[in-house]
Amino acid sequence: MSSLSHALERRLTPSARASISLSVITFKNWPVAMIPSRASRSSNISQVGVILEVGASIETRFMSARSFFDTNVLVYSDDKASPAKQRRALDLLAEHRRSGTGVVSLQVLQEYFVTITRKLRVDAYIARRKVELLAEFDVATPEVADILAAIDLHRLHGFSFWDALVVRAAKQAGCSVLLSEDLQEAREIDGIRIVNPFK
Repeated sequence: MSSLSHALERRLTPSARASISLSVITFKNWPVAMIPSRASRSSNISQVGVILEVGASIETRFMSARSFFDTNVLVYSDDKASPAKQRRALDLLAEHRRSGTGVVSLQVLQEYFVTITRKLRVDAYIARRKVELLAEFDVATPEVADILAAIDLHRLHGFSFWDALVVRAAKQAGCSVLLSEDLQEAREIDGIRIVNPFK
């Protein structure tokens, strides 16, 4: 652990450290998933965990497929204001972690961190640890050729550039499914099927 990590650990209350430790343990083993509540703005981070039992299996035809997670699906895993979507997102993360079929990209991890810290007010230290855990999925890292291909997808299909970069990353990572609430449901592009997991 780096000196910076040690310094951050010292700033946390014992209960917050225990909550983070439980998050790490349960994410790695996935018998349960620990969802921390929003952190307080003070230097003492107070955490309340909600433990959710993870279902044995999710009955969908795309669960066994190598699947790319768009940012919005990851964000819902922290969104207590949408409990049904939160549970669904957690089930998907757990299932794909167990089967080794989950993929994210550097872009998605960056967007996830920014969104949960700004909109959901998750403490930056906790958010950093969540990003670290999500990075245990396969992580697509775009190159210049991918950026150019995303520009072409933007031009040809009308996606925003950032959505096109997500589609390109999914393609390059060998995914057959792109899990997203924001993109056009049931559309297929270059062999990738866009699936809204919340429908």
